[in-house]
Amino acid sequence: MLKPGTHLGPHEILSLLGAGGMGEVYKARDTRLDRIVAIKVLPAHLADRPEVQERFEREARTIANLKHEHICVLYDIGHQDGIDYLVMEYLEGETLAQRVKRGGGLPVEEALTLCKQITAALEV
Repeated sequence: MLKPGTHLGPHEILSLLGAGGMGEVYKARDTRLDRIVAIKVLPAHLADRPEVQERFEREARTIANLKHEHICVLYDIGHQDGIDYLVMEYLEGETLAQRVKRGGGLPVEEALTLCKQITAALEV
């Protein structure tokens, strides 16, 4: 896990946002453009596996070609000190899982609105 203050290129790590099977996601500050970004880091224990590295790079290429208001923009891809990472648009707010947990479910109208947004993004 990266500590706050760590730099990946011009990006200063601020905090951990979440972690999953394919990496950790951090909130960071782009020191060149003075904006907040999200950085997805490929875990070190997976980075030396060629098939995982290939999947990570394929994910970057795929994201870079997607243009939709409900899909995060990929700003950059990098490698530093054995760390592979993606720099993406940071979206403020809560995840769908957090929203469902907080409210004990979703009202029908809100669920339908979210479904429309998700399916529109999947059509890209």
